[in-house]
Amino acid sequence: MIRFVDRIAELETLERDWNSRKSEFVVVFGRRRIGKTTLLNEFTRNKEGIKYTAEDVNKAIQISQFKDILARSLPDEFLARQEIADWSSLFMYLSKTLDQKKRKYLWIDEFSYLIKNDPSITSSLQKFYDDFVKPSHLFVIASGSLFGLMSEKVLSSSSPLYGRRTRDILLKPIPFSFAREFLPFNFEDQLKTILVLNGIPEYLLVASKHKNFKDFISAEFLRPEGYFFREPLYLLSQDFKEIKTYFSILNAIAYGNSHPAEIANFIGVNSREIYPYLELLINYGFVSRESSMLGDRKRGVYYIQDNFFDFWFNVVHRNREAIENRESRLNQDQLKAYLGKRFEIFIRQHFSAICKGFDHSGRWWHKDKEIDVVAVNDKSKALLFGECKWQEKVKAAAIAKSLADKAKDVGGKGNKTILAIFAKSFSQKIDEWEGKPVYCFDFQDLEKIFAVA
Repeated sequence: MIRFVDRIAELETLERDWNSRKSEFVVVFGRRRIGKTTLLNEFTRNKEGIKYTAEDVNKAIQISQFKDILARSLPDEFLARQEIADWSSLFMYLSKTLDQKKRKYLWIDEFSYLIKNDPSITSSLQKFYDDFVKPSHLFVIASGSLFGLMSEKVLSSSSPLYGRRTRDILLKPIPFSFAREFLPFNFEDQLKTILVLNGIPEYLLVASKHKNFKDFISAEFLRPEGYFFREPLYLLSQDFKEIKTYFSILNAIAYGNSHPAEIANFIGVNSREIYPYLELLINYGFVSRESSMLGDRKRGVYYIQDNFFDFWFNVVHRNREAIENRESRLNQDQLKAYLGKRFEIFIRQHFSAICKGFDHSGRWWHKDKEIDVVAVNDKSKALLFGECKWQEKVKAAAIAKSLADKAKDVGGKGNKTILAIFAKSFSQKIDEWEGKPVYCFDFQDLEKIFAVA
């Protein structure tokens, strides 16, 4: 079994709150498979408390299950024999039974399932918090995967629980340096896997069962019984009611439609109708909006932020029929195009770890011209222009010449210009081009940068 990986900052925060000895109401949320339960299991280990994991069943069963957990944990034979029909009665009983002076946790996992089947639980929990938890030493935790319900029904100003939470933690994918620890692959296969899965712990555990990247993709994506073959459909069904519309929008963007009009045309709706859907997809972390560095910030394009969805649409969905007929093979051209695109995004997202001394970074484009990476140092006004190549034996001099030519179109005359090239490997690196410093990063360099001490 793999050891607990990363989540250092989150654990330190939770431990600090626990040691305060004050009442706490902590909300932990994030997409499915992100590691919320694993984090909180690690945190509550060796601590005294009660954990209830909700299931997506009706209200009566949920109350009965929670009551049984409480009866065993307290322990309380009288409670085990009681018939309780609503959350208010259950929390009222708890307030008469728990010791306010004792430091214990009360953790409700998959809290969003309780809200989904009975929204009134937020009012019942609010009263329990105000009347009992606030003047106590109780440490209440609510965790959930349904991003919309957790945001709207727990954290928003319209929620009865608004203002009660003492901490909220939105759990994100673990960083690349730590994600690598899951994978017994060489660096290139580790990077490829992260470009497909991002830092989703449960997904990485699935990948870690295989010998290499190729075997992993073939077994888990390109077979009808593969772990990931139907996963996006399940994830979307959990958070969205209009599944077909959101599915189609993600499909459109994954296929290269980056402007709202293009996306709307792809799915057959009016351009004005597309914006609320895009906004929600951004809020949920599936999609991002990007504008050109040093350009008009109001004009932006959309891309799939979630690596897994991007890969699934480009490789699985495109070949769905062949996969179901067991006739699919990994299309190397599709894979190379996908990895090249995500490699660019990866470099931009991790640019501050790779190149120090720059305050802003992004992508630049104008009409038919584009530069993969542009970075700015606000103080020195230095400008860095970078290009990403998912290739081996790259000729650095040729790329540097092309970059220098494109940089002239960006502006910033008189500023110090730096060129950077990111590639699998180089036939020969260079240090400068026509007086401009050139940084060359190959996979060996990146492996050192992202090594965990």
